[in-house]
Amino acid sequence: MTVMQQIITIAIASVATMATRFTPFLIFPEGKPTPKFVKYLGDYLPPAILGILVVYCYKDQILHVDQKTLFASIAGLVTLGLHFWKRNMMISILVGTATYMVLLNFM
Repeated sequence: MTVMQQIITIAIASVATMATRFTPFLIFPEGKPTPKFVKYLGDYLPPAILGILVVYCYKDQILHVDQKTLFASIAGLVTLGLHFWKRNMMISILVGTATYMVLLNFM
């Protein structure tokens, strides 16, 4: 890439990022109530996305069982147990990921 192409690429990425950050404030002004559809999406999309991520993570491990499958299952159970205990999605995901990485790299 030439320097000009790099500058144009960075400018386009910056404008696109700013547009995605500022558009919700333009569409949903502060004084108006949030539409029911947006509230519905806010309630149901996070669990749906998490479900898709779980399916994506385990999709290749269903057909064959090896050490990685065991590690992924242990990390998944740690994540699930921690989430039911603490009810904090961020802590659950971080600890589950750390568990998987430790098992994968040190076992």
